[in-house]
This record gives sequence, C-alpha cells and structure tokens, in this order.
Amino acid sequence: MELNFALLKLVSETPGVSGFEKKIRDVVVDEIKGLVDSYSIDNLGNLTTVIKGRDSSKKLMVAAHMDEIGYIVSHIDDDGFVYFNTLGGFDAKTLTAQRVTIHGKKDLVGVMSSKPIHMMTQEERNKMPKTTDFYIDLGLSADQVKELVEIGNPITRCQELIVMGNCVNGKSLDNRVSVYVLIETLRRLKDNKPAYDFYGVFTVQEEVGLRGANVASHTINPDFGIALDTTIAFDLPGAKQQEKVSHLGKGTGIKVMDAMTICDYRMVDYMKELANEHEIPYQMEIMVAGGTDTAGLQRMGKNGAIAGAVSIPTRHLHQVVEMCHPDDINHSIDLLTLCAQKIDSYSWNP
Repeated sequence: MELNFALLKLVSETPGVSGFEKKIRDVVVDEIKGLVDSYSIDNLGNLTTVIKGRDSSKKLMVAAHMDEIGYIVSHIDDDGFVYFNTLGGFDAKTLTAQRVTIHGKKDLVGVMSSKPIHMMTQEERNKMPKTTDFYIDLGLSADQVKELVEIGNPITRCQELIVMGNCVNGKSLDNRVSVYVLIETLRRLKDNKPAYDFYGVFTVQEEVGLRGANVASHTINPDFGIALDTTIAFDLPGAKQQEKVSHLGKGTGIKVMDAMTICDYRMVDYMKELANEHEIPYQMEIMVAGGTDTAGLQRMGKNGAIAGAVSIPTRHLHQVVEMCHPDDINHSIDLLTLCAQKIDSYSWNP
C-alpha cells in the first residue's frame, strides 16, 4: 500500500468541522514542525507553512482544506433529542441510523434518527429524505443532555478509517486525504528545495464557501496556486461513461474546471507535461458541480494567480464514508512535489 496509514488514519478520524478546526490543526502542526522553515496561524484559523525556495522572486501557494462536513447543534427538545443544522452539503439518504459524535462538555456518541418506516405513510416512504427529517438520539435523559450539550456544539460523523480491499475507506477523506498529501509533500521538499517559495496552507471553512482560502490568498498574494482536493469517482454501476469524472486507481486528477473555476490552461499543460515526462498516471478532471479552494487561489490575491488543482479520485463523496485508492494518493504526492520543484523551468508566457 506504501502509505503512512497511521498518519492518514489520524488525520481522517480527528474531528474538525467547518469553523471548529482546532483539533485537526493541532495534529497538523505536530506533523509539520520539523519540516518547514516557518509556520503561522491567521485570525481565521488557516495554518500557513513556508519552505524557502531556491529563488524567492515568486510564490507558489498550495491549499488543502482541513475542515470536514458535519453539523452544529441548533435545538434540544424537552425529551432530550438534539436537532442540528448542517455544515457543508450532505447526501441525506446516507444518514439513517448512523452514529455521530456531539462535541459538548464531553464527547457523546449518538445516532441519527427519523420517523420509523412502519409509521410512515406511503407518500412519506416515496419521498427522498431531507436532513431536516433527522434528529440525534443520545440515549440519555433530557436533563443529562442539557447538562452536557449546548446550542452551537459541533457534531462529527463517527467512523473509523480502514483498509477495504485495495482501498482506504472512512470518514472525511474529503479533504483529509489532501491534508495527508500536503504533509507528505512538505516532507519531500524539506531536503529537496522547491524552485520558488512554497506556501503550504491548510485552510479552514472550505465546505461553507472557500472562506479560508480567500483570506490566505489575499494575504500571500501568490504568483501560482495549486489546490488539493478530492473529486468524484463515479466509476459505479449505472454511471454513463461521460458521467464518471474519474476512476479509482487510474491516477491523480488534473483539474480542467469545476463549477467555480476554469483552471489556467498553462497550469493544466504544465501538470500534464510533468506527469507524462515522469510517467505519473493521471486523469483529466471536469466536475460540473461544486467548487474547491482553486477559486480562492486564482482570484483573491491582489494580482490573481496562475492556478490549477491536483484532485484525488474519491467514491461516495459527502456521504457517511468515502473511499480512495492508495496509488492515486501516492501519484498525487509525486505530481505535486514535481510541480513545486520544477515550476521555474516552464514558460509561463500568455
């Protein structure tokens, strides 16, 4: 498998929904302390690392968001059942009877509950579920719940990262797999310096609007930007060939566009050239729905940036568990490392 599975498991399972990224940020800080020349945390919570390049005349910013989709407590009823708002987009049909953790005065495991199917009308059974159909049952009395849980407490999915067949499977691989990729890239660049100053930023609040990347890009004002994120692997039964976006195990993704960004054609060509030269398997990615930190990297710096993205194919995105192939993860590290080391050798003329 050739993965640091223990590290990937740690970053996958550590809680950190949008706006509550401290625990996962602390984990990342512990990992990167000895790998970078400096690091800092801004007012929004972004963790910015810097490795000085062979040439400091330009800046390359790479962004991997730390936040995971989750929920936030919005109401506790008189019987102790907990209602919530979502933080990020969820596929509601996957929530039924799933365990979650409410991070109150102490961590409490609960279960997503809704109206039992035996009590549903035929019309209700035929409807697609909505997140508003669910509440959380903690198995405690109302008094116990109200002692330990408050409105505003974050809630995360309760899943372990495991090896499943040839793949890894667990919660929050969107986008913790990219957090892992960026950490491992920093490890490689420590002794093999990047061409230009390398700003590796672990961003916050991507799932609710790219907020961290926007602030970090405004601060850094990079010349080049590369986002690290997952993309849809819809290589599943019933998918038409033109719908699949990417396939597990067939290589890293080179983003062409998503719903918020048309990647700079020069960055796309640069990545393809490197991948071909170094025999790194890759797939061209066009994702017609959703956006990534690529948009913030491209547009929020003072001068704009030549921007693109490395995308890790992932099945079951924004569901209770997600799945990636180790080869795609490793090839993403390979491509990103080369991008940082050789970016001064490419002609960036319009």
